[in-house]
Amino acid sequence: MNILTAALAFITAICVLVTIHEYGHFWVARQMGVKILRFSVGFGRPLWKRRLGRDQTELVVAAVPLGGYVKMLDEREGEVPAAELHRAFNRQPLLHRTLIVLAGPVANFAFALLAYTVVYVLGVEGIKPVVGEVRPGSPAAQAGLQNKDEITAIDGEATPTWGNVIEIALPRVLEHSALHMRVRDAAGREQLRVLPLDGLRIDDITRGDLFRKLGFDQFQPSYTPVIQKVLAGGAAERAGLRAGDRLIKLDDQPLHNSAQFIDAVAARPDTPLTLGIERGGKQMTITVTPQSVADGDKGHVGRINAVIAVPEEARGEMRRLLAVERYGVIGAIRKAWDRSWQISWLTLKLMASMIKREASLDNISGPISIAQYAGRSLSLGAARFLEFMGFVSISLFVLNMLPVPLLDGGHLMYYLIEFVGRRPLPESVQAAGQQVGLILLLMLMGLAFYNDILRLWS
Repeated sequence: MNILTAALAFITAICVLVTIHEYGHFWVARQMGVKILRFSVGFGRPLWKRRLGRDQTELVVAAVPLGGYVKMLDEREGEVPAAELHRAFNRQPLLHRTLIVLAGPVANFAFALLAYTVVYVLGVEGIKPVVGEVRPGSPAAQAGLQNKDEITAIDGEATPTWGNVIEIALPRVLEHSALHMRVRDAAGREQLRVLPLDGLRIDDITRGDLFRKLGFDQFQPSYTPVIQKVLAGGAAERAGLRAGDRLIKLDDQPLHNSAQFIDAVAARPDTPLTLGIERGGKQMTITVTPQSVADGDKGHVGRINAVIAVPEEARGEMRRLLAVERYGVIGAIRKAWDRSWQISWLTLKLMASMIKREASLDNISGPISIAQYAGRSLSLGAARFLEFMGFVSISLFVLNMLPVPLLDGGHLMYYLIEFVGRRPLPESVQAAGQQVGLILLLMLMGLAFYNDILRLWS
């Protein structure tokens, strides 16, 4: 992935979402008669600024695109002329101040609704949830799942793609419950299967290990994988593998697809593998020792530095496994609403799980990881990028609603205390809370950057 593409995608996404958030504050404040002094996208040195309107509000684009702010007329930040006291934020009724603060997170939630609605109208592409190999004695085998079973619904909700299966599985894993699945077997018969999720953690999903822990693979057509390209200096080149080699066997066992080969290589770093290959119509045996490479939470995995291709004859069957989740406008709005609330709730549950040490702190990502996700989603098309922006917008909604001083949720907490106690908290108490909030946010940012650096190092 091009680093410049990732950076531009990240900056575009963050600037758009920050502008939407701050415009929520700005618009409601204007409706309440509050004077706006500055609307800034980004922090630090201004790169561009202009004054507009009768209030000469200063519009600013600043150098650090990791946030923004709306500066309002306020007696706590400077002297206010007597003629404009009624337009100062701190002089507004409690309800008005609450609505102004609440408007930013609500604007992010509204954008996510719009983004997901558009995405579901355009259609979300994915792979049909067809079960592959089921390992004997695994939870999947005990539930009665079999090779080529297609999961058509879970708890009455249709599952056209594996993405839908994972969406439904997420809350069930957090609740340690089970998946009540309707499956269609290879003969077309519909059956019910109950797959328990006991012993699974949310980390199993975030690390991509859900299906492996449950004991089955995603179905792939059977074909002979082919070496498309051998990278210089890697284990494949040292072993003598060449482009065009057909991979027939691994340790005297037939190879059925590239995923089987890649998984075997990853599982055996620094361990010799005996490959049966076909080259130019002749069969031969080659021994290759995968190089051990650090791979984040998975520890060390094997790599041979070769590109594995899918033969043309297998691609037609793969295309038949493609599916599109698409709705009309009303259906898309309903789906967008459900998904937005689900992501919000799951984000809170994940935070609680991390606090209780039920989930790893590695799940916290910083700007570097977000930039990588932004670049990847953009490379998959406009709909995927819009879906990514919707997810980040929901994350901003949840984060800003947390009752932490400095965040919008912290201000709302102060206003709740003011409503209950019939008077505002002393400014000294609010200032102390701001310092605590700043320390907490700096710690969170430090952890996020630390995780990002570890991922890059891996």
